[in-house]
Amino acid sequence: MKYIVGVDVGGTNVVVGTLPADGSTIHGLVTESTMLDRGPEGTIEQIAHLIAKSLEQSRAAIGKGIDVVGVGIGSPGPLDPKTGVVLVTPNLGWTNMPLRDRVSEAVGLPATLENDANCAMLGEWWRGAAQGGRLVIGLTIGTGVGGGIVHEGKIFSGASGLAGEIGHASIDSDGRRCKCGNYGCLEAYASGPAIASRAREGIDAGVSSSLASYANGKLDEVTAETVSRAANDGDRFALDIIRDTARFLGGAAANMMNILNPDFFVVCGGVTEAGDHLFEPMRWEVRRRAFRPVAQSCQIVPGLLIGTAGVYGAVAAFKNRTGKNA
Repeated sequence: MKYIVGVDVGGTNVVVGTLPADGSTIHGLVTESTMLDRGPEGTIEQIAHLIAKSLEQSRAAIGKGIDVVGVGIGSPGPLDPKTGVVLVTPNLGWTNMPLRDRVSEAVGLPATLENDANCAMLGEWWRGAAQGGRLVIGLTIGTGVGGGIVHEGKIFSGASGLAGEIGHASIDSDGRRCKCGNYGCLEAYASGPAIASRAREGIDAGVSSSLASYANGKLDEVTAETVSRAANDGDRFALDIIRDTARFLGGAAANMMNILNPDFFVVCGGVTEAGDHLFEPMRWEVRRRAFRPVAQSCQIVPGLLIGTAGVYGAVAAFKNRTGKNA
């Protein structure tokens, strides 16, 4: 059995795991906060260190003789999967970063590079919530809002590798400024930091809420996960924030469904901890906006591979690009 290392690079964390080619079990799962203060060189060193650590733990569990054939990397974009270059990352501060080749050189293994949200959707199709789907679309909600499209087990990348940037679809032409430089992007409203900012703005404006108590009384430490927990406990303002987020997501989802008619729409990220408080109003918004046959044929589901969808998908993407399946 051949083994492949999957790397999920995010604006908050880097997650690495080692999988057999059939994706049956994940080994050597390790994670660290992304070292943004050390620049691109520091991130390369961090990724190489985590790959070595994952392989060490995997060999201890499986046996030292495992056949490791390469590394699949998922990174925020936009990026060019053919050249392995990250073109620009608003949340990481990279421009024209040859991430694939730099990691490959650092660890002495062939590597591939794909958009992190595409990887997450491919992972959910392969081993998660969208198994059996013919056309899968989804969002990853974290430091940013990533989007991914998977058609018949392959990432749909578009003409220049940039397809699926749903997080930068405009939902309000005169709206909040996004880190990409545009105004009114979905990411400016529904990313983890945006959800937290909207919550803090409301409390600063005098809204009554118990949110701060979920962050040790420190309003600046309120996160999207904090809002989700408070909503689950019945905090009315937190529930309003989650419902508004669901409305934004539902509108974007309905647009994508009307265009592509998927059989699964997957939402990944910490905000899914809000459960039905998020998904029920999101489904309602989709029913309100999408063509009825389109909405009826699509399942809107939370991701199942919590924290590891990008790792699974990076491995699957490596297999797809290199043909190393055995």
